[in-house]
Amino acid sequence: MQIPHFPEANHPLVKSLFHHSDQELLSLFQDHPDAGRYFTVIFCRYSPIVYTLIQHSARSPVQAEYLFALTWRHIYYQLGGLDLNNPPAGQEGLTLQNWLINLTACCINEIELPPTEAIHYSLQATSPPLWCYVEQALDQLPPILRLMLLMAQTFHWSETRIAAYLQAEGEKITPSEVANFLQSGYRMLEEQLPTDIRAIYLGEDMAQS
Repeated sequence: MQIPHFPEANHPLVKSLFHHSDQELLSLFQDHPDAGRYFTVIFCRYSPIVYTLIQHSARSPVQAEYLFALTWRHIYYQLGGLDLNNPPAGQEGLTLQNWLINLTACCINEIELPPTEAIHYSLQATSPPLWCYVEQALDQLPPILRLMLLMAQTFHWSETRIAAYLQAEGEKITPSEVANFLQSGYRMLEEQLPTDIRAIYLGEDMAQS
């Protein structure tokens, strides 16, 4: 399996941060939770190592890509509490690279992957950093709107099928109303994404800061 290339590595916002050390990037990530570029740079820097470790453990390329994404999601949620200056006992001299390798090994050993046919994730369609921030943005939406977006995007259900499902659950809603809700949901979802993530992944203009 070939290590995938991620186009975001060539984005000016990302390239402008390549000179920072791991510790600087970690501090910037922790100090600026509303920005997504710092996690994206860490991802671009270490995705080859993480993918190399994972590709040998998965039974199929689809499972490897899904485990790769799940591992980076786990890394994303753990990074906020990482303190390399005060590592756990017995881990003196801990580096970000060693920490990432250890966390990847834990994910390989502990995450139970579904069968290939049950996986709806595509690495080509959604890079792990974008997935992390989209998932975070989804959590900010009203539950029913989030459910509609997931049914439309993950399972590719039509407005008619979504309406029928919701009607069976007691919601009085028509397919045309579902279509309106989806448009509103996509707009709200995009607004919840960090501005630099929208610039890197969605091509929006953004003054570099």
